[in-house]
Amino acid sequence: MKALVLTDYRKLELQDLPKPNPGPGEVLIRVEACGVCGSDVHGYDGSTGRRIPPLVMGHEAAGIVADVGVGVTRFQAGQRVTFDSTVSCGQCFFCKRGDVNLCDARQVLGVSCGEYRRAGAFAEFVTVPDRILYPLPDGLSFQKAAMIEAISVAVHAVAITPVALNDTAVVVGVGMIGLLTLQAAKLAGCRRIIAVDVDEGRLNTARGLGATETILAKNTDVPAAVRELTGGRGADVAFECVGTTVTVQSSIESTRKGGMVTLVGNIAPRIELPLQSVVTRQIRLQGSCASAGEIPACIDLLAAGLIQVEPMLSAFVPIDEGPQWFERLYNHEAGLMKVVLHP
Repeated sequence: MKALVLTDYRKLELQDLPKPNPGPGEVLIRVEACGVCGSDVHGYDGSTGRRIPPLVMGHEAAGIVADVGVGVTRFQAGQRVTFDSTVSCGQCFFCKRGDVNLCDARQVLGVSCGEYRRAGAFAEFVTVPDRILYPLPDGLSFQKAAMIEAISVAVHAVAITPVALNDTAVVVGVGMIGLLTLQAAKLAGCRRIIAVDVDEGRLNTARGLGATETILAKNTDVPAAVRELTGGRGADVAFECVGTTVTVQSSIESTRKGGMVTLVGNIAPRIELPLQSVVTRQIRLQGSCASAGEIPACIDLLAAGLIQVEPMLSAFVPIDEGPQWFERLYNHEAGLMKVVLHP
């Protein structure tokens, strides 16, 4: 089968690899679409330490069941499907609680971090356990379906955040996950959503997707601007979708006393935290990791048009063009957001 292999940092090659066989409880998927995640781009140069070559990356995918392993009864060849990026064991303390994203034996498709190596979906075929597989409606394109994993990340972040009807939310960083998060926050009942970014083009997209106000962060005191928009209090909740010291601090200072900050972004492994501000204003901080059972709901939201992904889809291209599109994403080409590859 054809596969896009990270052979060295910043070097991708199209190779012919053996077609995988589904083991017991596994399903073989013929991949029809696989999105390039921001984590793939960050792993492309080795900066995250979670994409150790040689590796087939890719975890945002959809396709068609090609074959099933022993014991699989819920799926059959020809079905249109998508799957979670997290491969959970189904047996540990956290899995039995429903917190599959916190599984003790958790693996992620397309990731090699030293602890494990799991081939991803930048390939013609991939195998996954049937327990993380979900059927797709006929009317949903594979290109859009490849966005479901990312949608689930945003929906999970909102689901674990105590959002009340008519709340004001601030979303710091409106790249793809931020744009999906603001839509999920609106569906959850937020009346006002303040989008913050350094890119005017992304803020324009945010306005089109439901942001009621936007703040261009360049040369702007973002917390002061949020307080001005909220009668001096700050937002009820904040969703931090970048993961740097500056953006985390901005999210904390933009939140009212007693508010909640949900940390979704994950670029920097360590940041500086304004501890006294968090403590004296009783700010609640929580991380949000992947998703935990939200994918079926996300399929329904996407199919019904309640979450929009078209403004984020920049290109749907053959997998052999993957190396050049990775370079364009890595170089932060203006206006380029989500690239989806098809084998």
